[in-house]
Amino acid sequence: MGQGPNPPRLAENEATASGHMIRSSARKLNLVAQMIRGKDAGRAVIDLTFCKRRIAKDVRKVLQAAIANAENNHQLDVDRLYVAEASVGRALVMKRFHARARGRGARVEKPFSNLRVIVRERSAATAGED
Repeated sequence: MGQGPNPPRLAENEATASGHMIRSSARKLNLVAQMIRGKDAGRAVIDLTFCKRRIAKDVRKVLQAAIANAENNHQLDVDRLYVAEASVGRALVMKRFHARARGRGARVEKPFSNLRVIVRERSAATAGED
């Protein structure tokens, strides 16, 4: 009676991690996520470490969590991992008001974003080509 188990959403050679309510707009966060898409996981961590954007620190944390999930939960080889997907989505927007001259108020929006990183293990045949 009832519904059967859902099929797994990830392949056998994938691992994921997500960051919710990251304090940045999705547009700014996507610039950093775009920088690591398709790169080797180790190279992406290095690039994020030396990136000047403030939000790169949070993206690096999510990427390192995905790498740790791949190693500990899925027994994947860390040296053959690459960033398969890095998707960004909008979360809530806090609305605040800033006092202006003559009794007026200006609206200040403080957006939040969500980030999802999927790392995938390269097959043994394509790992030597890099």
